[in-house]
Amino acid sequence: MLPTRWNWFVNGFRRYVRRYVRKHFHAVRLSHTSHPLPVDNAPLLLVLNHPSWWDPMIGVVLADLFPTYTHYAAIDAAMLKKYWAFNKLGFFGVDQTNLRGAAEFLKTGTEILSADRRAVWVTAQGHFADVRTRPLNLRSGVGHLTTKLDRGWVVPIALEYTFWTESKPEALVRIGEPMSVTREPTASAGRGKAATARIESALTASLDVLNRETQTRDPARFTELLGGTVGVGGVYDAFRRSVAFVRGERFDPSHMATTEKPA
Repeated sequence: MLPTRWNWFVNGFRRYVRRYVRKHFHAVRLSHTSHPLPVDNAPLLLVLNHPSWWDPMIGVVLADLFPTYTHYAAIDAAMLKKYWAFNKLGFFGVDQTNLRGAAEFLKTGTEILSADRRAVWVTAQGHFADVRTRPLNLRSGVGHLTTKLDRGWVVPIALEYTFWTESKPEALVRIGEPMSVTREPTASAGRGKAATARIESALTASLDVLNRETQTRDPARFTELLGGTVGVGGVYDAFRRSVAFVRGERFDPSHMATTEKPA
């Protein structure tokens, strides 16, 4: 049985998340070096690194890149109990403490990805990890899942959060090269491990590029997917706005702003 997904609740949650992310980030940005996304409507296994609590929220924003897909996401079973609303949003719990949990992950993931225009999001490290940590040590479940699929794509997605020039952080994203999945005649534990290694290598390569791009602090290397909060806010920005008005200048709350007379 597919995880519960109330479409009206999903749509409302998506609007809430976009407002929430706007409030807490300066911007969500997609690297210009990202690879093109598959266009054949085949099932998608979207594999991310796991740097922060924010990852599911950013995933909701990124889901807009796949507008024709129905989205599901794996989450730690204990967290699913804590954040009860996720039970209605297509999230399904994964118990990482025993083999039964791994088997349930494979069963649920295989069922979801048995049809076109469905996507499963997985933070495959299984725990929070710094973006500079190597190796990534992905859980082997993602590789074993690919061996059970008849067709589809694995899409590695690298995430990083950093502060540049504003008071709020940047959420930076890079999409690695999608990997085609086809069913092979025989399955084995070795094939699952090999598939996990290939996915980890692809995600590591994408994250390495994103790390270097992050260090440039250059927004021109990225496309802005979602604009967020600029400036300090509160009394300080109210005072700055008043000063700009008295001087006849256009107020720009950003830290790197330059003053100019209004047209």
